[in-house]
Amino acid sequence: MSHRPTSAAPHLRRLFELLAAGVAAEELGAVAAEARRAGVDARDLAEVEAATEAALRVRNTLRQHRRRETELTALFDTAGDLAALRDLDAVLRSIVRRARMLLSTDTAYLTLADEEAGDTYMRVTDGSVSELFQNLRLQLGEGLGGLVAQTARPYASPDYRTDGRFLHTGSIDAGVLDEGLVAILGVPLLLGSGSGGQVIGALFAADRTPRTFAPEEVALLCSLADHAAIAIDTARTMADARLALAELAEANAVIREHSAAMQRAAESHDRLTDLVLRGGDVSDVAAAVAGLLKGEVAVHDGSGWPLTATGEHGGGFTDGTERPAGAEVTAGAEGAAGAEKAAALVAAAESSRATAHAVFRDGRWVCAVLAGQELLGCLVLYGRPELDDPDRRLFERSSVVTSLLLLLRRSVAETENRVRGDLITDLLTAPDRDPAGLVARGRRLGIDLDRPHFLLVARTGDAARERLADAAVQYLFGCGGVSAVHEGAAVLLLPCDGTEPGEAARAAAAQLGRLAGVPVTVAGAGPAAGPRAIADAHAEGTRCLRAMHVLGRDGGGACAAELGFVGVLLGDDHDVDGFVAATLGPLLEYDAQRGTQLVRTLRAYFGCGGSLTRAKEELHVHVNTVVQRLDRIHALLGPGWNTPEQTLELQLALRLHLLSGG
Repeated sequence: MSHRPTSAAPHLRRLFELLAAGVAAEELGAVAAEARRAGVDARDLAEVEAATEAALRVRNTLRQHRRRETELTALFDTAGDLAALRDLDAVLRSIVRRARMLLSTDTAYLTLADEEAGDTYMRVTDGSVSELFQNLRLQLGEGLGGLVAQTARPYASPDYRTDGRFLHTGSIDAGVLDEGLVAILGVPLLLGSGSGGQVIGALFAADRTPRTFAPEEVALLCSLADHAAIAIDTARTMADARLALAELAEANAVIREHSAAMQRAAESHDRLTDLVLRGGDVSDVAAAVAGLLKGEVAVHDGSGWPLTATGEHGGGFTDGTERPAGAEVTAGAEGAAGAEKAAALVAAAESSRATAHAVFRDGRWVCAVLAGQELLGCLVLYGRPELDDPDRRLFERSSVVTSLLLLLRRSVAETENRVRGDLITDLLTAPDRDPAGLVARGRRLGIDLDRPHFLLVARTGDAARERLADAAVQYLFGCGGVSAVHEGAAVLLLPCDGTEPGEAARAAAAQLGRLAGVPVTVAGAGPAAGPRAIADAHAEGTRCLRAMHVLGRDGGGACAAELGFVGVLLGDDHDVDGFVAATLGPLLEYDAQRGTQLVRTLRAYFGCGGSLTRAKEELHVHVNTVVQRLDRIHALLGPGWNTPEQTLELQLALRLHLLSGG
């Protein structure tokens, strides 16, 4: 029985279905083999084979069209990126990423020319894993990239490591080997066309296996390189345009600022001139400058302490520290902080004097206020960390007006001080002649003698006596005190500010020494209120000053109470209990709290001439106990307790304590 041949139609229909599905070429080729096995006759089989070849051609054509469509889409997307160019690096990364995707390579990268260095460097990479490769620099003519940049022509190498057309160098070969690249295609980034074109870099696609790049792949990479060149040129043009616009805007701003500065300078000149002519004070200058400069202004004297200020700085320093009346340092941490701030301002003012310009220190502008080379004080501006040249010049000019007013103020103060000095002389020479009349004279001169005052007696060498008198006037400037020269010493009467006379004396000694340029010794007394008490305080201060010289304490400051037993003898109140407490206080307190006998042990030790054996017999204790107690005394009184001078004071205090029933 014979078999009828199978029809070719099903196989032809199968070819169309597979072609529409976009299968691989092998599946299309398998259709003819299936027809042969199915027994299709020779004529129909030939038709199936011819149809298979046609389907393969159609498949290749469709594949090329799809690839071309993908390439065109990428180029259109790149063109869109260029049209909306905002970030050059983002556009270049997009181009390199698309080059790698379209050419199906392991990596792609872009290099740019460095005109200053005369070589090319890696700008963007995609798919790279080697840091050494990512930081490569290529000289012109070196490697494939250097040859592309030098000749402005595309170059492709199926195996770079064995390609002898390029100049191989150790650094480039090491980078290529570290990245593992084998096949490399590079095309130039050209600005312009023809012989006048400029190579600004190169675009590369590379594989880690040997590969031959087709002409259409070279053409595609060249198109992407053209887009990259356009992007770079556009970015440079936009940058140049922005720079030109910025320069024009800056020039216009400078013109406007200059015009505004001229107008403000004229206004400020008129305002400050009118202020001086109307008899304005330093506080008026501070307020005017603060209004002109839109900040807060303070005026400080030559010691750094505030004279007047605006805004939150009106009370002194920003932490509320005010200048103590007639003293440089107040008791406690607050006064120390104020003195530190004053010293910082003086240092800034000295820097301003040296440079002849305002200086910026610790968040504020400081300008020295000068009379010739003498530092009268400083002008301080807060709230303006940025001060342009016109405002800075205005601030510096304001210091000149301030110096004129301070000189005038000091001249008036010196005149007033001479008149007040006559009052001080009468107080010290004849306090009992007319006490009520002295008090009335003081009130007319602005001095309330019934108010507690400190009295300071200051002395220095004969050659600097006149300088000390001038320094005393400057020191009391602005604090309500008065000074006079009496019996070769400067006498300062100043209101009490809550400190002790010894502290006021030390502060005055330090500041007067700086103002006079020589060491000054100052003795303090008081508080005293009323003519007789002030005269007695002067007598005590004079005795204390004489004792300080005998004790070798020249150049410092102290009061009688701080001179130990000498102070007890010199002081008017003979504060025996205070002397005993100041000398033996740590031992008395220790004995009271712990029931020990340190005071008795010390008395026995001194009474036995420093003999431990005799002391332990008198105390009826072991010698080790005496040693331990003396160690405790050493810890409480300090290492100098057994020096001759300290020993004398301790023995006197022990006797006085014993006499008082201790």
